Formats: sequence, C-alpha cells, structure tokens
Amino acid sequence: MSERLTYTSGALPGGLDEEFEGALARLRSASLEPFAHRIGGEEVRRGEVFERRDPCDARGQIIRAYAGDGRTVGEALATARRAQAQWGRMPYGERCAHMRAVAGSIAERRVELAAVVSLETGKTRMESLAEAQEAIDLIETYCTAIETAEGFTAPLASLTASERNIETLRPYGVFGVIAPFNFPLALSVNMLSAALIAGNTVVVKPSQATSWTGALLAEALAQGALPAGVFNLVQGEADTGRALALSDVAGIAFTGSVPAGREIARLLSAGRWARPVLAEMGGKNPAIVTANADLEKAAEGIARAAFGLSGQKCSACSRAIVASEVHDELLERLCALTRTFLVGDPADRASTLGPVIDGRAVARFEQSVEVARRDGRVLLGGERIELRGGHFVEPTVVSDLPPGHALSRRELFLPFLSVTRVAGLSEAIAEANAVDYGLSAGIFSEDDAEVDRFLQGIEAGVVYVNRRAGATTGAWPGAQSFCGWKASGATGKGGLGPYYLQQFMREQSRTIVR
Repeated sequence: MSERLTYTSGALPGGLDEEFEGALARLRSASLEPFAHRIGGEEVRRGEVFERRDPCDARGQIIRAYAGDGRTVGEALATARRAQAQWGRMPYGERCAHMRAVAGSIAERRVELAAVVSLETGKTRMESLAEAQEAIDLIETYCTAIETAEGFTAPLASLTASERNIETLRPYGVFGVIAPFNFPLALSVNMLSAALIAGNTVVVKPSQATSWTGALLAEALAQGALPAGVFNLVQGEADTGRALALSDVAGIAFTGSVPAGREIARLLSAGRWARPVLAEMGGKNPAIVTANADLEKAAEGIARAAFGLSGQKCSACSRAIVASEVHDELLERLCALTRTFLVGDPADRASTLGPVIDGRAVARFEQSVEVARRDGRVLLGGERIELRGGHFVEPTVVSDLPPGHALSRRELFLPFLSVTRVAGLSEAIAEANAVDYGLSAGIFSEDDAEVDRFLQGIEAGVVYVNRRAGATTGAWPGAQSFCGWKASGATGKGGLGPYYLQQFMREQSRTIVR
C-alpha cells in the first residue's frame, strides 16, 4: 500500500482490494474470545460480557467484550496517574518518538485495522483504509505541532535585569477519552495522541460497537513501546463511560451526541474546580446551492457528503438548501446520481454504501421516512433493504417539508437528505443557521460576491466552497481543522488543526530571579 489514501481519493491502488478482502474474510471466520481491558500494559478480563454483531449479517461474526465498572475504571485511572509523572517530565521529542513508533505500527497493520473497522461498522473499504491513513497522519500532525512550537515554551519580557520570565504549557494529568463508533480508529487516535504528545496519560473507552478496533489499537500502542500505564483501555457500554466521567480524571476528550457531551461537561464542571471537556458533538450540516452554481459539481458534492458512511458522519450533509431557480434541476441531477450508489456488503467490490450501525438506527430511519411521507415528499429511497438480516437502508432524498420541520433541524445520523427551496442567498444563509448545530457547511456558487457573503455569514467551524469531493465532509489532518461552533463543539477549536494540541495543556508563567 504505497499510495496515500484520503476520504476524497477516487480509487484504491492495485492489489489493495484483494488484500482487504482477504483480511475481512479471515476476520469474519475468526474464533474470538471476549476482548479484555488493557491496564498498565496487561490484559484484564473482568466484568459482564456484552456483544455486538456484524451489521452486514445477523448471522455473522459475534464480537464480545468485558464491560468495565467503577472498580476497573478506578484501577485504570490510578495506573495512568502513577505513569504520568514520568511521562509528563519526558522531553517532548522522546514522547514524539514513541508516538511515531505507534504510527509505524498502525501503518504495518493498516489493512487489518481497516478490515476490523469495516466489520464492526459496515464502512466501505475506501473509507476504512482512508481512516487508517488518517490515524497515521494525525500522529504526525501533532508531533510536528509540538516540535514547531518547541514544546510550547517561550521567553517573555523581563522587568529587571535579575529576573527571567518564561511562558510554558504543561499537561493536566490523566485524560479520559470517550470515542464514537463511526470513526473508531481515527477519532480515538485523534484524541489520545494529542493528549499523550502533550504529556498527559490516558484512559480510553472505545464505543461499545467497536471493541475489536479498540483492542487492536491497544496492540499498536503497545508495539510503540510506551511506558506501562501511559495508555490504558477500558471496554464497556454507556455505564462505563459515565463511570469515567464521574471519576477524578483531569479532563475528558469526547466525540458523540450533544446530550452525552453536555452531561459530561456538567459532571466535570462540578466539584472543587471545573475540569476541561474537549467535545465534538455532531451536526445538521447544510449545503447551499445558488442560482449561480455549477449543478453537476453541486449534485456530486452533496450526494457524496450526504450518503458516505450511510450518513453516519458528524459532518454529513443532511440538508440541501437550493435556490428556486435551480431547485428542480438540482433535484433531478442529485437523484439520478444517488440511484447509481449500490448499498451492500463492503466485501463486495461493487458496494458504494454499507449498512447503518444497528437495529436502532434502522428503526430511526423507518420512523423518519414515515414522518417525511406524512409531512413532505420522499423523492428517492425510503425503504429497508433485506440482505442477510443486516441493517441496510436506501439513501433517501426528501423535499417539501414545512419550514422549520424537525427532520430539517434534528441530527438523524442516517442516509437521509432533506432539500429546502429558498428565494435567494439571504434566505439560504438564514435557513442554514437556523439549527443549534454549527459543525460544517458548504456552498456551490460561481459568484465571488455570493461566496464572500456565505463565508462572512455562515455559523459553522468547517466550511467548503464548490467542493465536488464532499460538500460538507472530508476534513483531513493538517489540511482542514474539524472545529464545531454552537452545539457542535465545546471549545471553539477542533481536531486536525493547529490549535487542538494546546487544549490538552494549561498555561504556566514562570518568573525566576537570580
């Protein structure tokens, strides 16, 4: 695998299809024991066993793991705290060397890791393999950031000849990392690598849907020869995440829903002092299409962003806001292109979309379609696909919903796109900003004045102009930051970019008199 993949790559390099298919077949036929916690470098098998199945096949691979309770979380936290003093004092260059070794381990196993991600989430091969590459690039991005800033230590002005003033950023201690199912490798690495490079130690809880990915990531970190206790992993469901948030952890990095993120922030603001919560919490992301748009470009950009990963991206385009002059033609082009997408098992090379994650997502899809048929028009899709009892649904396009309808306001996390007709750009921007979220947004217009009005008026942290590869999706480390505004983020600064790493550190001003 010599070529570097991203989420906007067009095709896989030669031979990689066969390598991925072979890895996926082996994993699906593997005999598995329940996945353990990893504390202080050792596997810990304790707790009730929970299970998940391959979302492509109700009869397929069963994945089990032990659920961590308060005792297990406490043990992991104590272990991480003991390790932090040495790790935090280690020169940042040595920490980076360890983390680059981790990146090398991920690179060596990226096809296996991608196949596990695909098996657990139903993600297509292109998305899964790109995710493995993103994890590698994230580590390098944050290592470069701390090296460029020389460890975030700099001299300040001196008021007298005898004093020396220094500004520095220092780690908080132990960070809890609570990761989502949709990017179980990349987003785990995003949060934990920034925390570790900054000098913290971590206790990571992967999504209950992706415990196997978490276990393989733990192996990659172990191969990076991290000192024992620097990285710890506790498997589990929602109760385990809550136990981590209720512990005396120094901070939490979280990616997930708004209700969960706000609850974590509430818990960490209580007590003797408030502790940092770095949270990315979803989106209801619009793509505006003006009368001056290239409609071929717009249709492709919207379709790719709306239906990639079956709409289960925080940055998925779930709303198209279209000028009335081009509304009908855009819909025609959009539906024609979406009809070419084939929903199926990622093991099949022809599949362009996989399943949704579980039965609850299917139920949410069916309920949303029922409401859309009652209150608007379902132009395309709207049906469940019966295939081996998997969680497959059709990419769905809906129009003519009443203004402010819940389906155009609420995050669904589904392959479900609502299209809204507007009279002009002012109305389009107002509609785009009418939701509580502010993660990503896009515009299609060949008019520079319209683009400038959009950039000045849109309330979103990640914006794209005329992006055929993804109207609202496809952020990459070092190329686009992933920063949520409003309900989409807790700090106004996001991952992948130049201001993320510093959030895992706190400022200290030092005056030394000789």
